[in-house]
Amino acid sequence: MKTPARLYFSILFFILALCTVASASDKLKVFVTIEPQRYFVQQIGKDLVDCQVMVPTGADAHTYEPKPRQMVSLSGARLYFATSIEFEEAHFDKIVSINPAIKVVHTDEGIKKIPMKSHHHELDHHEDADHHHEYEAGEDIHHDHHSLDPHIWLSPPLVKIQATAILDALKEADPAHKNEYEANYKNFIRRVEQLDSELKTMFKEKSGMKFIVFHPAWGYFANAYKLEQVPVEIEGKEPKPAQLKELISHARGNNIKVIFAQPQFSVKSAKVIAREIGGEVIFADPMAYEWLENLKDVADKFRDALK
Repeated sequence: MKTPARLYFSILFFILALCTVASASDKLKVFVTIEPQRYFVQQIGKDLVDCQVMVPTGADAHTYEPKPRQMVSLSGARLYFATSIEFEEAHFDKIVSINPAIKVVHTDEGIKKIPMKSHHHELDHHEDADHHHEYEAGEDIHHDHHSLDPHIWLSPPLVKIQATAILDALKEADPAHKNEYEANYKNFIRRVEQLDSELKTMFKEKSGMKFIVFHPAWGYFANAYKLEQVPVEIEGKEPKPAQLKELISHARGNNIKVIFAQPQFSVKSAKVIAREIGGEVIFADPMAYEWLENLKDVADKFRDALK
C-alpha cells in the first residue's frame, strides 16, 4: 500500500502529465521541411507553436524519404512552411493527400531564384558576361526549375522575406495570439538585420573574392556579400577527372587553400583537391538548426579562408 506521501506525488505527477498533454494540444501544429525553417518558425511562434521537421539533422534533403510516423503526425498539422527544395517537389502530392486541409505556405514567394551553375560554367571565362548578369524584376528565369538554387535561407536579407511569410500565416491561423507573434517577429528581424550588418562589415574588403565549395549551397550568401562561390559538384554529380584538374588549377591560380564541404555529403573529391593544392577541407553546414549562430560561424570560416 502506498504511503500518503507517495500517493500525493503520484497524483501530482498524473495531474502534471494531463496538463502537459493539454498544453501540447493547445499549440498550433505546423510542419517545415528543414531545420533552418524550424528555427525561423520557432523564433516567431515560440511556445505557441508545435513545429516539426520532415528532414532531420544529418539527412540529405535530396534523397530523404519521410517515415510513416511523420506522415501520421502530419495529418494533424494546420500549416506547412515550404521553400521549394527537391524533397517538397518529390513528396508534396503525398503530403496533401494525407492532409487535404493543411495550408501550404510558400515562404520563397516573391524571391527571385538564381541558377545553380556547375563548376565548369563558373570557370569558363568565355561566359563571364553571363555569369555576372543580374536578373531584372519580372525577367523569366524559370525556364528550368530544377536548375534554380533553393538555398534562400542562407541569405539574411532573404530570411526577412521568409519570416514575413511565416508571421502572416501564423497570425491568420491563430489570430488570438497576433500580438505575441508580431512582437517575436520584430525581435527576430532586429537580430537578422544586426547579423546582416556585421557580415557586410566583415566582407567589405573581400569583394569579388572566391571560395570553393563542394555542394553549391552558398550562392545567395555570396551574392549578399559580393563574394563568389566555385562549386565542385552540382545536383549530386561528382566532377570528372578533367573537371577536377580544372578546379585544382583554378584553386592554385587564385591561391585558394580551403575547400568547404557539407556534412551531409561525401567529401572524397573535396579531399582530392585539398591534397593537390596543399590545403584543407572545412565543414560549412547549410542545414543546421541554430541558424543565426551557424551563419556567424560559417562566415568566420569564409573570412579566414579569403586571404
